[in-house]
Amino acid sequence: MVITIVVAIFLIGYIAIVFEHPLKLDKTVPALIMGALAWAAISLGHSELVDHHGHLIELSEGKSYYKYALSPVLLHHIGKVAEILLFLIGAMTIVELVDLHRGFSVITNRINTTKKSTMLIMICVLAFFLSATLDNLAATIVLVSLLRKLIPVKEERIWFVSMGVIAANAGGAWSPIGDVTTTMLWIGEKVSTTGLIQNLVIPSVICIALPIIIALQLKAFKGHISAPETDKDANIAKEVSLSSKTMLFFGITGLVAVPIFKTLTHLPPYVGMMLSLGIVWLVSEYIHPDEDFSKDHGHGGGHASTAHTALSRIEMSSILFFLGILVAVAALESAAVMGADGVHKVGLLRGLAEQMEASIGNLDIVIVVLGFLSALIDNVPLVAASMGMYPITDFPIDHNLWHFVAFSAGTGGSMLIIGSAAGVAAMGMEKIDFIWYLKNIGWLALVGFLAGCGAFVLMSGGVG
Repeated sequence: MVITIVVAIFLIGYIAIVFEHPLKLDKTVPALIMGALAWAAISLGHSELVDHHGHLIELSEGKSYYKYALSPVLLHHIGKVAEILLFLIGAMTIVELVDLHRGFSVITNRINTTKKSTMLIMICVLAFFLSATLDNLAATIVLVSLLRKLIPVKEERIWFVSMGVIAANAGGAWSPIGDVTTTMLWIGEKVSTTGLIQNLVIPSVICIALPIIIALQLKAFKGHISAPETDKDANIAKEVSLSSKTMLFFGITGLVAVPIFKTLTHLPPYVGMMLSLGIVWLVSEYIHPDEDFSKDHGHGGGHASTAHTALSRIEMSSILFFLGILVAVAALESAAVMGADGVHKVGLLRGLAEQMEASIGNLDIVIVVLGFLSALIDNVPLVAASMGMYPITDFPIDHNLWHFVAFSAGTGGSMLIIGSAAGVAAMGMEKIDFIWYLKNIGWLALVGFLAGCGAFVLMSGGVG
């Protein structure tokens, strides 16, 4: 009964998010409500839980249930969610600091094309490689900031932002630091850096190249960008200053340093992001644009380009939306159901994966279905479930299964705007409508995803 209620809460909340605009309700509201209610249902129903090690926590009554059963599991999930949110806040703040100092103008002023087709190719290539170097979330945040400078009309810009999401997810799939799921597989010693790159670069390129080729035939990417040339020409001299170049250097270096810091210290990515944000913030306190600012903001010498202003510009609604979604998914991951073997109990999401394997049989098809599910449900618990399902003795490091899981979970989320961290960030920053993305971009992502899957199976022979 409890499982039914939890699933119903998730589905109702998900539907409310999908129909955000017809309901005239901010998507953050149902996300927060469903996250809280899902755990309330588990707590009040005294449901059995599965912890992050896959161990069943026995049912107990009264206050001891929360203290000894629910609390440790919930705290673990909140901790993992907090890691992601802290990383997101840090990345957003760094990007906003660079933007306040007009750092991105150093790049945008060198992009002179107004032809939409050329712009599309340039943006997707940039997103693809930037995502592999940083991660798909940070790459998307940078990309949106760039596009706001290049394409002032939102109705035109969201097409490029959405294609950038596909490119960022494709770029993140072949890099061990490009997506949270590939990082999980890498840290879990399921894949190696060289193995991941060698096996997934070509499928990832195909995953974005085919959508670009098709998109170039669409009306939205024909003609020229309706950017008022007077704005750019009049402001080009004052947009770029010494502080612009300095902040761009420190901002990009700070983001690139995060995975390096993680590799050297083996600490979680958010710790490196804290260090990078602190250094970039420190630099911003002592360097300012050449222009005079009349308003006083914070302690940075009375300039509007301080970190206090950057923090005020962060889309906190998207942070809270992410919080609600991840907490709700954690409830689905933790609620115990009977496994496919009919003997042992497992988490709801893992049980779903086991049922898929038992009913479908072919692992290639199972992993493709995993890609479709990653568009509906967060790919982190799905990949975590797959890592728990398949023992290392049967599927050693760099087995085709792990590479296919990395590709499918990483790129499948592009089919829906809420299917990936990059999509959620773009949705929050640009207020992209769920239905608009599904109708105009989702099918392009689907074509690229299936083509990439086909390329992987042909190259590697599949999983079997």
